Amino acid sequence: MAILVDENTKVLIQGITGSFGGRHAQLSLDYGTQVVAGVTPGKGGQKFSDVVPIYDTVDEAVSETGATVSAIFVPPPFAADAILEAVDAGVDLAIAITEGIPVIDMMRVRSAMEGSKTRLIGPNCPGVVTPGTGENSHGGCRIGIAPGYIHKRGKVGVVSRSGTLTYEAVWQLSALGLGQSTCVGIGGDPINGTSHIDVLKMFNDDPETEAIIMIGEIGGTAEEEAAEWAADNCNKPIAGFIAGATAPPGRRMGHAGAIISGGKGTAEAKKGAMKEAGIVVAETPAEMGSALVEAMG
Repeated sequence: MAILVDENTKVLIQGITGSFGGRHAQLSLDYGTQVVAGVTPGKGGQKFSDVVPIYDTVDEAVSETGATVSAIFVPPPFAADAILEAVDAGVDLAIAITEGIPVIDMMRVRSAMEGSKTRLIGPNCPGVVTPGTGENSHGGCRIGIAPGYIHKRGKVGVVSRSGTLTYEAVWQLSALGLGQSTCVGIGGDPINGTSHIDVLKMFNDDPETEAIIMIGEIGGTAEEEAAEWAADNCNKPIAGFIAGATAPPGRRMGHAGAIISGGKGTAEAKKGAMKEAGIVVAETPAEMGSALVEAMG
């Protein structure tokens, strides 16, 4: 078990012939991910790395290969249309790695996706990894930009708005011998497809996941809402961390969604809500793994 993806997931990559998409497509192939198709308009009929067929459209790629997940490495001006093309092709999951998609474009995407069967992860996210059971956790499913070698198959679910803090939590868990069931980077943009609560629900329902690390950052109220939901519904131990404690109000910090406005979205408010919900909160990134050990008792 795992959530969202596993070793049997068939993946297509939109933007596979770009330098960024191509580099991470190869890393996913090396990890053991079933990358079955690439999509770049005008390059249909070619092959990536001599093994992955390239198609002109997502619809054609899905029809020919049975891919159910699309990873989107498309430049910001065209990324919203790329997401909607994946939705129109009927994939189960679209993972948008692209950073810098205009907010107005994501408003259009969210509106167009209402009622769709497709779940969107991201944008501006590191992707999703379900580690495998082979050497260095190979044989699992790595979609996005996360370094595969730090992962270890285990029973801790990780959900995070921050890419680099996801990697830090994963490394700490692996060093502690705990390992991960699935790691989900939901992205740091103001409008994204999947929330902390969405992922917590999946982890709560997954029999393999026995504990959870939830990483948030300043801005918005998603972490407070997730903590409230967890207090009432989640029966698994959770550790948390909130980035941005020293950020001045009104200044955007890295991620487009990481901004304190109107007194809402502060690190202290988020940490307070998490503690009130029974979540063990790490005060520094270096303590995420030990906080989880504490939460697990």
